[in-house]
Amino acid sequence: MRLLNLLLFFGLVLSACNHQADGPDRKILFDADWHFHRGAIENGENPELDHADWRVVDLPHDWSVEPLAEQIPDSVVGPFSKASVGGFATGQTVGGEGWYRKTFVVAPEDAEKRHELYFEGVYNQSEVWVNGKKAYTNVYGYSSFRFDITSFCKPVGETNVIAVKVVNEGQNSRWYSGSGIYRHLWLLKTPKTYLEDWGTFIATANIEDNKAYISVSATVINGDGNYDLSVRLLAPDGREVIQSGKNIRIENAPKREASFKLEVNSPLLWSPETPHLYEARIILSQSGKEMDRLSVSFGIRTIQFSVEKGFELNGQPLLLKGGCVHHDNGLLGAAAFDDAEERKIRLLKENGYNAVRVAHNPMSESFMNACDRLGMLVIDEAFDQWNGGKNPDDYHNYFKEWSARDIKALVLRDRNHPSVILWSIGNEIRERITEEGKETAGYLKNEILKYDSTRLITAGVNKHWNKDRTAMLPLDNAMYHLDVLGYNYIWRFYEEEHRKYPDRVIIGTESVATEASENWDKVEALPYVVGDFVWTAMDYLGESGLGSTVEVSPQENVHQFMGWPWFNGWCGDLDLIGTKKPQSYYRDILWRETQITMAVEMPVAEGKIRKVSFWGWPDEALSWTFPGMEGKTVKVNVYTREPNVKLYLNGELIGEQATDEKYKATFEVSYQPGKLEAVAVDNSQHVATAALETTGEPVALRLTSDRTTLEADGQQLAYVLIELVDGNGNVVVNNDRKLKLSCNGAGRMIASGNASPMDMASFGSLEPSLFMGRAMAILRAPKKPGEIKLMVDAENMGTSTLILQSK
Repeated sequence: MRLLNLLLFFGLVLSACNHQADGPDRKILFDADWHFHRGAIENGENPELDHADWRVVDLPHDWSVEPLAEQIPDSVVGPFSKASVGGFATGQTVGGEGWYRKTFVVAPEDAEKRHELYFEGVYNQSEVWVNGKKAYTNVYGYSSFRFDITSFCKPVGETNVIAVKVVNEGQNSRWYSGSGIYRHLWLLKTPKTYLEDWGTFIATANIEDNKAYISVSATVINGDGNYDLSVRLLAPDGREVIQSGKNIRIENAPKREASFKLEVNSPLLWSPETPHLYEARIILSQSGKEMDRLSVSFGIRTIQFSVEKGFELNGQPLLLKGGCVHHDNGLLGAAAFDDAEERKIRLLKENGYNAVRVAHNPMSESFMNACDRLGMLVIDEAFDQWNGGKNPDDYHNYFKEWSARDIKALVLRDRNHPSVILWSIGNEIRERITEEGKETAGYLKNEILKYDSTRLITAGVNKHWNKDRTAMLPLDNAMYHLDVLGYNYIWRFYEEEHRKYPDRVIIGTESVATEASENWDKVEALPYVVGDFVWTAMDYLGESGLGSTVEVSPQENVHQFMGWPWFNGWCGDLDLIGTKKPQSYYRDILWRETQITMAVEMPVAEGKIRKVSFWGWPDEALSWTFPGMEGKTVKVNVYTREPNVKLYLNGELIGEQATDEKYKATFEVSYQPGKLEAVAVDNSQHVATAALETTGEPVALRLTSDRTTLEADGQQLAYVLIELVDGNGNVVVNNDRKLKLSCNGAGRMIASGNASPMDMASFGSLEPSLFMGRAMAILRAPKKPGEIKLMVDAENMGTSTLILQSK
């Protein structure tokens, strides 16, 4: 037996609220009041340039979801254009060049401090100038980067000008990327001798006899002399559980790492069910005077991988109910607001997920912090390409020069997150089976091990066919350096692959909804298969129509992707506004979240057939409201793990059927309005029921916000779900009437639309249409207290109003 042990690691929480222990002025959110110009501009870095007439924006900012200047019917609609270089891949959106400028002044109390800029993410290639001098260049749009600007700054009291050029041009992505400074930006102010943020590493060596053995390492930069370094660990309720300190001497060294071994009695363990987070406060002092301090949030847990027991968290087996997620936030584009990222994780948790694979690049820190707080396990992935490109202008052009520093940034930034259980070095890499690919995988693994030797390495590996596509070529080189074998869409070969690699664990890194039962059955039956990650957990922009279901003539071919006006993938369990789609209800059955569910599959027009994409799902609806279909036959699909199903319409038994190997029973039913009820049966016993009822006529619009108050911080969001309902409060899904939205008062509406994969006119519009009876508006908090009023009109429904408070 080869037991693959991993240790516990912890989350560096970088949100403003969790950094108060660092001192209120050490790390400042630098998002507000940037001047923005879309398009190329000459001498944009010149500090003398007058940018007064540029648009003022607050970060996070994504210009690719903003309406284009010249709207042309069927050519340019909202942010979408048929001239888009990315086409269906990027959802018909437009990149280009953009410039950001901001001024600041060094305060007298900061005269002797070091100043650092920390960008969480800029898409794509970016150049930063401070007072007209080039300070930094970054090429990978998903990589976080930070750099010292002290030497570029003017003396106290004088105005400094920061200019950022962002270029998103050419075919550089296989999905929607967004454009601009789409994640947070921070200004750090530290003493000249300071604690390096990414130089802190916390780990649990082991847990035994109800005691956790913790190692803490901290890095001091630019020290010279004797220093006192102390660490205090605080429990989730704020109690101090242990304190330790030591004296260190630094001579002729730019950095010095110091380590501590600590013990925590009766630790509260981190898990998806109990995501307990501790806090480490690290303080650097000299001659009794405090110089710098860091606050690091962490969780205590152990993880193990073995072929005999699969994945174990805190010594307990856990099957990974996983989903792949892209980085965008639907109607917001790529803008990584804290609330948007947290909502994404909260929705996935509510729908049974306990793990995500970030596809196929580093996510925002807000996303990672949400995974820590809410309890979501993470496969943290670095790249979608290495030296072999998938698009002419993608990252493969920079891989040789930049990959070492980019993977270093990823690991140093994320290695303290308790949510991270695996590092993934790539996805469906072109050169994966070659000797060059094998060598590259080894190189990337070794780069990770420089900074974290505690987690295992995986990758998403797909089939590699011969030229005639008659045989699958061996994946030995692709798997050679992987500790955990990650397979995309290869569930049929798990047993065969296990015979080749009997000492290594397998994980399904990508699968499709229509093969969900086959994949999950393997996870439950084979201990060495530890989980399954569906493509995808949520709908996303770009890869348009990947999950399409279309009605066509029998001889008509359907492309893998869909062109204009499709703009989202439509393959998610949850749609673009977070509503469950039919396949998500089916997954509830597989994951034993519910016992029975039912959906209606609509017939196609005469002479037509329905073609379902490999990543798609049949055209089902959780509805029994089909005006004009009376007397026509519809297909009713009932899903349950019980052996038999009875189906009733208006109290009359339609029939009884056994469920098949996919836990499905299908009935042909002549549609009549009323109540359709399915009953799961085992040994003649009624185990569970599911019902669909015909809705009445729409009578009102219902507005539901995920919060009633917002902090007046300019950052918080309120997601307002707009639903058309009947007299009983049921959503009338067979309605796409147009709305009119307006927002008055302190806050503002920053996004709106519906979940349709092809309703371009509604995306970001103040007059969106309903889709399946629903739409959404997203409000952003103001910077001052006040009332926010959202008003929604619809034909024959009058005006519905929602009032929120900003405090």
